[in-house]
Amino acid sequence: MFRRLMVLFAGLLMLASPVWADGPLKAVTVGEGIYALVGPIGGRLPENFGLNANFGVLDTPQGAILIDSGPSFAAARLLEAEAKKLTGKPVRWVLNTGSQDHRWLGNGYFQGRGAEIIALEKTVASQRRLGAGQIESLTRVLGPQMADTRPAVSDKPLPGTEAILNLGGRRIELRYFGGAHFPGDAVVWLPDTGIAFSGDLIFVDRLLGILPESNAVPWLAAFEQFMALSPRRIVPGHGSVCDAAKAWQDTGDYLNFVVTGARQYAEDMAGVEVALAKLGDAPRFRHLVNYEDLHRRNVSQAYLRLEAGQ
Repeated sequence: MFRRLMVLFAGLLMLASPVWADGPLKAVTVGEGIYALVGPIGGRLPENFGLNANFGVLDTPQGAILIDSGPSFAAARLLEAEAKKLTGKPVRWVLNTGSQDHRWLGNGYFQGRGAEIIALEKTVASQRRLGAGQIESLTRVLGPQMADTRPAVSDKPLPGTEAILNLGGRRIELRYFGGAHFPGDAVVWLPDTGIAFSGDLIFVDRLLGILPESNAVPWLAAFEQFMALSPRRIVPGHGSVCDAAKAWQDTGDYLNFVVTGARQYAEDMAGVEVALAKLGDAPRFRHLVNYEDLHRRNVSQAYLRLEAGQ
């Protein structure tokens, strides 16, 4: 077992190379001109500017592409500085992978700087519905850092579930596989490299959260569809840059455990208390950060949706 763990650790080290560690984000090179900005896996704090998630930067001859814009204008300025440090170029395009606050509330800052915001219609619909409440909630946590922040969405949302883009000479696919952590969560797929920025479809190193906005059943189906692409490297929504095996271990297997178990008890109308008694302890996932805080709530949320036929 120790030898297997050491081989896995060595393989993960080869997947991505750190560039530097400065501030709340760690820049990691995952391909030629392709960078992950890896945030902490704890909660939103003023110290991390609410950047407790992962973001991306793509270098092109015509400017930088930023993947997700942060939870505030203050955070957006930090992301802009990181992109400039990596590429020496201004951010020309911003891709949104989702509608959770740290995916998009910095959009207005970049629009003011002349960048184009790109997102699928499904993502934008969720952003419009949630924006005002997210700002109110974040202001209680981040205080003055939320100054000037306002909801701003793409001027030209992309229809359908897939958009093929050519930005600065890079082929990029923006894909929606189904509801995940939030409705409208999408993936940035770079088919020429086998690299994906999964947004909140995938969590590693920390336990994912099944929220009232989430639905574990389509989330699992979306994960399986995404993994059929056979990604070589994945920048997850949260956690370290990883390979497919790690994504399955920390997200796919966990969702399968929760959905399969909760469905069994929901079909029998056993009650949420029974489901929690049977599924509330999952030792194979206990190593994930936030397990104690989130696991039982995840089981409860999944069970109640399944019992309601959702």
